[in-house]
Amino acid sequence: MAGPSWLERLRRARKSALLQDGKRKVHYLFEDGLEMAEEYDLKTSQLLARKWREKTALGSSGKWQVEVGEPTIHAAGALESELIKESSSNPIFMRRDTPTSFQWRIRNLPYPKEVYSVSVEKEQRCCVVRTTNKKYYKKFPIPDMDRFQLPLDAAALSFTYANATLIITYRKPQEILAAEEELQKELKKIKAANDGDGECKTQ
Repeated sequence: MAGPSWLERLRRARKSALLQDGKRKVHYLFEDGLEMAEEYDLKTSQLLARKWREKTALGSSGKWQVEVGEPTIHAAGALESELIKESSSNPIFMRRDTPTSFQWRIRNLPYPKEVYSVSVEKEQRCCVVRTTNKKYYKKFPIPDMDRFQLPLDAAALSFTYANATLIITYRKPQEILAAEEELQKELKKIKAANDGDGECKTQ
């Protein structure tokens, strides 16, 4: 089964950790050069952020791609700042998990709750948000389910709507919960540096 093999990849990755601002920040370097950075709440061990970076064709480090947490806003020039201001009312899509669920928030959606529908496309391995007024459409995968090669279950998907924000929830299957518990045990074995200690400790 593929699940344990992903967990094994995490175990084999070169890891370093830093304790900073009430967070455990973990950096993974995989054998193929892929990098992953995660942030966890120190008290609850809740995942706050996850991002990825691949090597470019020329061998240099590419840009970080955010999977969980606030979308990255790059430093912008004066013209770009104006454009960003103008588009600040556009829908903002981000993922923020809970201990038992994967969760996505889409802000700046002004339509009433009854126009939204959220479904699972099993063959395409993704979730789809639609509106009956044809004003918004979004298709997105659940990378964790892909990494563990688990089938998507429509019964695990639900959504709520409040304050111009659509909140989509997918209940984590038992295999993911067990793997996350194992990973937390692994991460706690890493001797973490504290902010101000200099270099992160590596395992």
